Amino acid sequence: MLVQSVDLNEALQKYFGFDAFKDTQEKIIQSVLDQEDTFVIMPTGGGKSLCYQLPALMMEGTALIISPLIALMKNQVDSIRGYSKEDNIAHFLNSSLNKTQIKEVKEDIVAGNTKMLFIAPETLTKDENIEFFKNVNISFVAVDEAHCISEWGHDFRPEYRRIKVMIDSIGSNIPIIALTATATPKVQTDIVKILGMENPHTYVSSFNRDNLFYEIRPKSTKEKTIKSIVQTVKSMAGKSGIIYVQSRKSTEEIAQVLRINGVKASPYHAGLDAKTRSQVQDNFLMEEIDVICATIAFGMGIDKPDVRFVIHYDIAKSIENYYQETGRAGRDGLPSHCIAYYSYKDISKLEKFLRDKPVAEREMGAQLLEEIIAFCETGACRRTFLLHYFGEEFEADQCDDLCDNCKNPKPKIMVKDEMQIALQIIDELNEKHTLKLLVEFALGRATKELKDFRYDGRKFFGALKDKEEIFIYSLFRQALLNDLAFKEVEEYGVLKISEKGRKFIASPTDIKIPINHDYEELQDETVVNTSGGGALDDELLKMLKELRLREAKKQSVKPWVIFFDPSLIEMATHYPISMDDMINISGVSLGKAKRYGKPFIELIKDYVEENNIERPQDFVVKQVANKSRDKVSIIQGIDKKFHLEEIADSVKLSLDDLLQEMYIIVSSGTKLNLDYYIDDNIDEEIVEEIEDYFGEAESDDVEAAIKEIDDEDITREEIEIVRLKFISENAI
Repeated sequence: MLVQSVDLNEALQKYFGFDAFKDTQEKIIQSVLDQEDTFVIMPTGGGKSLCYQLPALMMEGTALIISPLIALMKNQVDSIRGYSKEDNIAHFLNSSLNKTQIKEVKEDIVAGNTKMLFIAPETLTKDENIEFFKNVNISFVAVDEAHCISEWGHDFRPEYRRIKVMIDSIGSNIPIIALTATATPKVQTDIVKILGMENPHTYVSSFNRDNLFYEIRPKSTKEKTIKSIVQTVKSMAGKSGIIYVQSRKSTEEIAQVLRINGVKASPYHAGLDAKTRSQVQDNFLMEEIDVICATIAFGMGIDKPDVRFVIHYDIAKSIENYYQETGRAGRDGLPSHCIAYYSYKDISKLEKFLRDKPVAEREMGAQLLEEIIAFCETGACRRTFLLHYFGEEFEADQCDDLCDNCKNPKPKIMVKDEMQIALQIIDELNEKHTLKLLVEFALGRATKELKDFRYDGRKFFGALKDKEEIFIYSLFRQALLNDLAFKEVEEYGVLKISEKGRKFIASPTDIKIPINHDYEELQDETVVNTSGGGALDDELLKMLKELRLREAKKQSVKPWVIFFDPSLIEMATHYPISMDDMINISGVSLGKAKRYGKPFIELIKDYVEENNIERPQDFVVKQVANKSRDKVSIIQGIDKKFHLEEIADSVKLSLDDLLQEMYIIVSSGTKLNLDYYIDDNIDEEIVEEIEDYFGEAESDDVEAAIKEIDDEDITREEIEIVRLKFISENAI
């Protein structure tokens, strides 16, 4: 049934306490309200769940939400109930319920109290459930994790193939909304076809998770790698994280080493009994433990918004798996870190797993594995690589140094002639081969396969034999990233030349590329690089988190069901001391404020009085850039000795822009004491050299300083930071 015309922004504020929709949410919701088939591709953390939750609350009847993970259903139901006064607004129906509980759920649906029912496809197949749903008002069906439909998806579930049949059994013309975070063009086609969606309204959001930092580290011995992981986790003390591992034994070992080093960690794998697994997951969600070490093969169903880091001790089997697993970090939109350890030995293990598979599955798996190898070894922007894989264009200069390759770029080399040859090789071999054979052909290796094809006598055989293998792999990879060539997925990764590539062959232009990493040479490197956010009042934030944990235990819900971290951070910035103040906090609806807000308001009120805090006068203006407030945040962050990267994240600035803001601050007469940062990050001799320069210089111009100092060991950033110290101390 169609919903009467209503202001969606008012509905959003009423039910969820948010001021504005993200990206395409409003259009998607309107499409569902109009009872149109709707296909949504939106990255984790982009707000997919709201796309079916809000229309379900607004429409008559009950929406069926098909979800593959029983473990996730309760969390989703708890989250929805957290925004409402009534618990029966949302239910789940699965094998974990007894007959009495199932009866209560169905009674609430019949009475019209339940707006959303989460159900596994296996439960939906039962005849008694199909018969029940035939006689109730189903507003629409939402198919969550829709990539499970496709064999090319990272988490194929055969029972998902039957969803359309089950929907048709319930009734005709029931609208469908299919949602997924990870879907290549091939998977997207499969989803629409198998669900029988006719001319669906399709909304593809950017796959870019701009709050995630991507990093690949060379994997050395087990001892060295675990030591590196412990150092990384310890540097993010108290923050939630997930460590993915291939073997059950390794999850136990890493968790044990972390516990010995004072980190609250637990293993999580299929070998544990159901009760233990459930307890570990609950402890993680309730913040009793900080880190879970989990097998990659075992689906966790973690729906925790404040996971600050995801570490892959063993590399994922595909780009989709990697993207999905790293996507569990930073779902609240705050900065988070994704680190993967990579070695050729791990790849060899994964290749062995494919040997006993049927031919089609083996070829499919090999192609997916080749992509993850390329992602790890690339010297180009990792974000560009990821987004290109999902069919999205993204320029490396937009990355904002949020991957290791952009933060520490490799030099680029001119490959105009070599690129032309690489494309000519693809053409000469009739666009029928995968990357591995093309590289062997370019190197002039007379392998059995090349001899069988009689390719060893072709014109371009060995045309790049004077180059290293890593160079040639880089060349073909960059041809793909620069859209000079493309992969034919249906033919398991055969390379073909694009129209742009044809033009390049006819008239080559200058092109520079970075060369891939050689991880055999880098295997002993260990890099610890973290990023995180900060709040204006760190002490209050800590108190609010402790209160949230106590309230969560008291009410038997997950901490984030009460309030998300961004909401607590905003409370620690604006000090809400009344119910009217509280509902102005982003993510706090009137229902949530009434249900959970009182103890938080009381704590903040006492805190403000005890500490004589002057509350901001612009409190009612939410999520609007405020330069004055940013300056206060910067000054207070430095007073509290936060890392400059943390301060930059908290005010949503790049480090370069932060340094410019700090220059304006010190130039206006405010002193900033940066000694704590300089002592930890800049060599004493470098500090002295820069200070000596500014002591003699006629101006504080950075460009002039860089030119005059002329030392490749001294960075622009170091000059700018020491300049700030010099100006503060000398009151220029």
